[in-house]
Amino acid sequence: MDRKNDKNITLRIYITIACISILQALQFGPSPVLKQIGDHFPEVNTSLVKMLVTGPSLIGMFCALACGVMVTKISKKNLLLICGVGAAVTGLIPLAVDNFYVLFACRLIYGFVLGFATALNTAVVAEWFEGEARVKAMGFQGATVGAAMALTTAGAGFLGSSVFSNSYLINLLAVVSFVLILICLPETGKAVPTEGNKVSINVRVLLIGLLGLLEYIFLISFSTNISMHLSGSLAGNASVSGNLTSIFSMIQIVLGLVLGYITRITKKATISVAMISFGIGALVLVAFPGSFPMLCVGALLCGFSQGVFMPTAMVEAANAVPPIAAAMASGVLTCGTCIGQLISPVLLDSVSKAVYGETTTKGVYTVAAIAAFASAAFAAFVMFGNKKKS
Repeated sequence: MDRKNDKNITLRIYITIACISILQALQFGPSPVLKQIGDHFPEVNTSLVKMLVTGPSLIGMFCALACGVMVTKISKKNLLLICGVGAAVTGLIPLAVDNFYVLFACRLIYGFVLGFATALNTAVVAEWFEGEARVKAMGFQGATVGAAMALTTAGAGFLGSSVFSNSYLINLLAVVSFVLILICLPETGKAVPTEGNKVSINVRVLLIGLLGLLEYIFLISFSTNISMHLSGSLAGNASVSGNLTSIFSMIQIVLGLVLGYITRITKKATISVAMISFGIGALVLVAFPGSFPMLCVGALLCGFSQGVFMPTAMVEAANAVPPIAAAMASGVLTCGTCIGQLISPVLLDSVSKAVYGETTTKGVYTVAAIAAFASAAFAAFVMFGNKKKS
């Protein structure tokens, strides 16, 4: 029986994908208690406290690239099991050691887990699925990442509601993931390069990575500006900004489950459609900063961009290279998205100030919308262009 058509194997791989997504989502475990952590360690700079969330991505983007080579030395299953142990250990050590710099070091070490898990999530899909089944599996992966983020942040917030350090217990999910990966993921051994199946990337992968960089330059602006953008009776309402952020994130779950249907309709234009969606959503935010219903529409359109772009781009990157290089291709895209997130605030704020004379959320969203439309045109050029591998 073809292992890729075995329903039992498919279920086991889907469970594995969900577990890898949980390992990725643990990046956001400290998010609900950052204020409490800052209050507990008043001598620590606020920017350093915030890096408990962003720091792992700085390490992770380099590890995502390294993963492309590691899969030829260690099997994907063993790498994922190491990730499970690493996430559990680095997440639980701060329970025993009440020291900020130990906590910070553990988060940076967790960055290795994040980088490998992100690349391996795509590599596992590429190894076990082809064609439309791959698109469906990548959509499921996008959905589980969104669900895992919601589970991790809500769970950590609940656990840390009385004593902030109890939020670290959310990292026990890594133990659950380890056990399920051990049981569910078949061992296929380390990847062996051959003449026609080498670890390498091509121009198309680099272009898709560039699209990821462009997408996240404007996409991240939604989250970083929405709480300050509200006006009128909504101004300063943390509940409203929280609801809008939830809509932005949760739509990713729905879109992941129906991604196959979306790509059948939009075909090669899927990535461009995702970018255009953000552009329209950002303009809605600019036009209606004091209307909650319209802000919800804007959040949905911006969330559509995120929910459709990332799994589609991952599929395109994986399809552009031999199966053995899927982890490397994923790493290139991950680097692009991480760099986009890092430079976005400075870049958009600077352009907004240069154009409008001051930095305002309205200016930032307007610049982001224009960038989204321009990126959509570039994406169309890339996706409708020659797919020949370099």
